[in-house]
Amino acid sequence: MIGIWIVGCEIAFWVLVLAGLSVRYLAGWKKGGAALLLMTPVVDLLLIILTIMDLRGGAEAEFMHGLAAVYIGVTIAFGHRMIHWADERFAYRFGGGAKPQKAPKYGKAHARRERQGWFRHALAWVIGSILIYLMIVVVNDPDRTEALKRVPLLWACIVGIDFVISFSYTLWPRKGKGY
Repeated sequence: MIGIWIVGCEIAFWVLVLAGLSVRYLAGWKKGGAALLLMTPVVDLLLIILTIMDLRGGAEAEFMHGLAAVYIGVTIAFGHRMIHWADERFAYRFGGGAKPQKAPKYGKAHARRERQGWFRHALAWVIGSILIYLMIVVVNDPDRTEALKRVPLLWACIVGIDFVISFSYTLWPRKGKGY
């Protein structure tokens, strides 16, 4: 059931983003569009409430419950960046905005962008780990929440791999053609 909620919240997030941008640029209602975009955090709040209710209702914690916290951490850390990315493209396509700049692919600018992405990933890990810890505390049943304890550890390994890749560009910047 929790997997369906995660997918539903991901869909709801993007529906709100697309609806907000459509209202902003296609209908010309800037405040209405902003209101819809501001509703995206409500989706995260709903997901954490549903997850805790499921666990408090007696469900055995599983990886998917931890994945709900991962999802929330990622949307908090990266959500603004994703919405900004979509907003630039919508503004260009439908609102007469400037053509969005492509992300740098080479050199110091690329290395900086990769580091910033890693810092966001680390922030997502911190937020997700705190939410997992809060779920464990709220459920207050170590036997039923054992699976949750493994999620931050697995995720930390992924963050570590991301660190090595992201910061490698600082030491060995990607070079463009002709170098």
